[in-house]
Amino acid sequence: MLTMLGIIIGVGAVITMVALGTGAQRAIDEQMAAFGGDILSIQSSSRFSRGVARNLQTITTEDAAALAAGSAHLEQVVPEISERYQIKYGNQNLNVSTIGTTPNHLDVHGFEIAYGRMFTAADEAARRRVVVLGAELPAMLDADAALLVGRTLQIRSINFDVIGVLAAKGGSGWRNPDDDIWIPLSTAQFRVTGNDYVETISAKVAATSTVEMAMLEIERVLRREHGVLPGKDNDFAIMNRKQFAESRQEATQIFTYLLAGIASVSLVVGGIGIMNIMLVTVTERTREIGVRKALGATRTNILLQFLVEATILCLIGGLLGLALGAGASVLLARFAGWQTVVTAASAMMAFGFSAAVGLVFGIWPAKRAAELDPIAALHHE
Repeated sequence: MLTMLGIIIGVGAVITMVALGTGAQRAIDEQMAAFGGDILSIQSSSRFSRGVARNLQTITTEDAAALAAGSAHLEQVVPEISERYQIKYGNQNLNVSTIGTTPNHLDVHGFEIAYGRMFTAADEAARRRVVVLGAELPAMLDADAALLVGRTLQIRSINFDVIGVLAAKGGSGWRNPDDDIWIPLSTAQFRVTGNDYVETISAKVAATSTVEMAMLEIERVLRREHGVLPGKDNDFAIMNRKQFAESRQEATQIFTYLLAGIASVSLVVGGIGIMNIMLVTVTERTREIGVRKALGATRTNILLQFLVEATILCLIGGLLGLALGAGASVLLARFAGWQTVVTAASAMMAFGFSAAVGLVFGIWPAKRAAELDPIAALHHE
């Protein structure tokens, strides 16, 4: 067991590190499935002045209307404005992200209504003071979600009627949309913020088109709307969520390989420990080797004997390390809240590597045993 300890720890560490990396990649995939990989975000570009980034605020609702009317590669367009405001319900006060948007926000971003309804185009046109809550807001307000529909809460001391509560969606590590609230865009602009611009336009790419074609068309339409002359830089920025997610996945994958490589050092250390023990074993069993050779054992027989012993030690250590790594992954997921995924590929890789370690580090002791002179071995005490 002491001989196998290095292999056990090494395999367990590799399995755990790869499980963490695979879990992180799986989480990114789930986030992209939730937020939509075919959605482009259009924002005002920033200009640096004396080391400070200043937003130009060039995106308007007219831009969104132009994109919706003049683009064959976009399925839906959603202008949005977002600010954090204090909301009050009963004796509860919260500071939450308040998003002014259009009724098709749910379709584009994949939300579903759990209770009540979403505000309509009529609510938007009339600038009605209605609000839809994220899934976690009822619990944060210490209220029942179904009973909140029809009640009144205050946003910046302005009364709003709660008309709906969304189903839980979940979010990324830095933002959770279930904590947000939504109001009609016109209400946000003219009753709450007082701004006539929008911060973001979310554009869903048509199923019959591609992200690249949609980005080219967005650039063409907005440059025309903003009067940007040829050769001049855009006064807006187009963000592709899919490319951002792919970059994160690549970084996570590299980090996973790095962690696995560091953990693999334990396997090498464990292999050196097995080689040392096998060398000691050859010394202790010199007389046994001499007897076997005297009875007709060939060099190949002796070589295979010690190679098999070293490999079996590593394979048993690999199995125990696999169990250790899987157990550590489960504990990290349960108590630390990290997403871990133990795949068959990672298990086979670690197990195969442990067998290879047994073969590589068992060759020298096995070769030394096979080359012993039988007469000298029989005289060894």
